[in-house]
Amino acid sequence: MSTNRQYELVYVMTPESSDEQVTELHNQIEQIVQRFNGTIDKTDNWGRRKLAYEIKHHREGIYVVETITGGGDLMKEIDRRLRVLDSVIRHLVVRVDEELRVADRTRDARKATQARRRTARGLPPEPQPGEGRGDGDQDDERGDRMEVQR
Repeated sequence: MSTNRQYELVYVMTPESSDEQVTELHNQIEQIVQRFNGTIDKTDNWGRRKLAYEIKHHREGIYVVETITGGGDLMKEIDRRLRVLDSVIRHLVVRVDEELRVADRTRDARKATQARRRTARGLPPEPQPGEGRGDGDQDDERGDRMEVQR
């Protein structure tokens, strides 16, 4: 039973790695994902960043973040491959689909509560364009009034 889930893969390569090596590793991961019938949804190359602490005598690394949809077997294979590469200092795989599902449920519940409160006050369920709290200028004016009253 292989269900598709969404994962976030972060790996840090040595600072000596060239752009070609980073691209080559991405292509290897892409081939593994295709072989296991998964998809790479998003890839972010954060570039060279300072590490929080020294890892294998390196103080900097090249960070790459990939969002992958696939099964657990796919992520086990990627984990196994990244573990043996010398150019990868650290890597981390995190399942994010459950967090996204919780965030969606929370947002839907908040919208339902807002619609229920608005209809109880005799307003349309959805806020209309131009209706809102303002852009902050009103707060400044209130602050000025408070200073004048002192």
